[in-house]
Amino acid sequence: MKHIRNFCIIAHIDHGKSTLADRLLEYTHVVEGKAMQAQVLDDMELERERGITIKSHAIQMKYAYKGEEYTLNLIDTPGHVDFSYEVSRSIAACEGALLIVDAAQGIQAQTISNLYMALENDLEIIPVLNKVDLANAMPEEVEDQIVELLGCKREDIIRASGKTGEGVYAILDAIIEKVPPPTGDPAAPLQALIFDSVFNSFRGIIAYFKIVNGSIRKGDLVKFVATGKEYEADEVGILKLEMSPQDEVSCGNVGYIISGIKVSKEVKVGDTITHVKNPCKAAIAGFEEVKPMVFAGVYPIETDEFENLRASLEKLQLNDASLTFQPESSVALGFGFRCGFLGLLHMEIIQERLDREFNMEVITTVPNVSYKVYDKHGDYKDVHNPAGLPDPTQIERIEEPFIRSSVITSTTYIGPIMTLCLGKRGVLVKQDYISGDRVEIIFDLPLGEIVIDFYDKLKSISKGYASFDYHLHDYRPSKLVKMDILLNSEPVDALSTLTHIDNAVTFGRKMCEKLKELIPRQQYDVAIQAAIGAKIIARETIKAVRKDVTAKCYGGDISRKRKLLEKQKEGKKRMKQVGNVEVPQKAFLAVLKLD
Repeated sequence: MKHIRNFCIIAHIDHGKSTLADRLLEYTHVVEGKAMQAQVLDDMELERERGITIKSHAIQMKYAYKGEEYTLNLIDTPGHVDFSYEVSRSIAACEGALLIVDAAQGIQAQTISNLYMALENDLEIIPVLNKVDLANAMPEEVEDQIVELLGCKREDIIRASGKTGEGVYAILDAIIEKVPPPTGDPAAPLQALIFDSVFNSFRGIIAYFKIVNGSIRKGDLVKFVATGKEYEADEVGILKLEMSPQDEVSCGNVGYIISGIKVSKEVKVGDTITHVKNPCKAAIAGFEEVKPMVFAGVYPIETDEFENLRASLEKLQLNDASLTFQPESSVALGFGFRCGFLGLLHMEIIQERLDREFNMEVITTVPNVSYKVYDKHGDYKDVHNPAGLPDPTQIERIEEPFIRSSVITSTTYIGPIMTLCLGKRGVLVKQDYISGDRVEIIFDLPLGEIVIDFYDKLKSISKGYASFDYHLHDYRPSKLVKMDILLNSEPVDALSTLTHIDNAVTFGRKMCEKLKELIPRQQYDVAIQAAIGAKIIARETIKAVRKDVTAKCYGGDISRKRKLLEKQKEGKKRMKQVGNVEVPQKAFLAVLKLD
């Protein structure tokens, strides 16, 4: 065990994490020649295109140091805030972490939140200053920020470049010298932490684990503690570029297990694996069910594609256990699913993958969050969809989720960012100056306010310099109302939203104005109304397309014209009784982008 080192990489999005991982693999000869490509560990086309890591990966390297061979297990982590639970489990499986900071951008919000997570798990932190070869790098200033954050010495910071390969050997040496070997008892009952799982269409679910105590052999009968299911280990092994089967995976090492599991719900990230005959006394702490934060309806554009959409979502769920979905129907959009996502990026990725991998064209309704609705008897239920709200007379109060968010920015943009957050009903908690002109502002914000366009606005008012990170904090009572959109007095369920009472009138007015632009004119007047309960708060009218029926009357008595107009009026009235208004697709999409 003393020759094993398990480490992960902590970095903000786009600080060069995947590129530096490529260099580590190249310098330890894991990847050579033709197999070498940019972002080796990112398999998905989407990951390469966007330059983000969506799924975490693990890979084993061998490195000779002072005449002895060491095994280094790199457990790669996703960089985005939506996947923070997966990051926490990857961190729990390690003893050390490389803290990578971009020499041109400095410390950003995601870095700090993941760093705190690593420090809570008592990891040894190795600070690395990446991209020092860039023309606009500010190594001295960024080193000051790292020293202030970590309290380390300046000479402990390794200057490196994933592009040129500078400092990579220094990083490998530092991992061996500074990161402690795993501690554990090889003779104790098996206790292994699952930190990730992937789906293979031939072998089923493959779970990645780190052994904390004991060891696992091929053919062992094992039990997954959280689900209580028992399986036989058909194959165990270690993770090189391809999976490498072994007879035994020893204590402290990182490996994989294949046992023919077909359903992703049976393998939960953070669960503990143990032997059936000689189980461990307690599971590894820190396991929790991943809860979706953002909900949206996903509907096929063609109604007969419903079953295909179900099959596509089931296949995606095999790869991504944090996606949840259940069938729902809407008067306007037909049959579809109410899906739960970890956050907005997760939702965007699922939409992209449905389009690319399964050729499914879908409409997504306005994303919303889950609220706790308390009735007069003190019971509560979770409501993910405005249509599921009980009768207003039955509701005692509605509580909505609040997040604790941290925004890191330069002092120039404090004013506009404060205005934006306060406008979103935010509560300022505190602000700290990190160094020189960089400030961290901590806000409590309602999650429902940030799911639509908050991130885009934050980036535009700070010219791209502000970085944002958040975690769920608590639920607080709010004055929320359900706002319906009526077309000719008929509610369109797909457009109804839960909104705060202060925003309802302006939001309703904007919705009506937008729909007036987008709904084509009919043969009769169409009234678009926004209503809270029975009270109409905004109205727009789409004027009818009229034919000039009096054109043939030239001169003569006025009663002839009036007779024709009355006849037309009768016809329009009858038409209005039978006609229904088609809402075009782009109207639903435009409502998402209401400014």
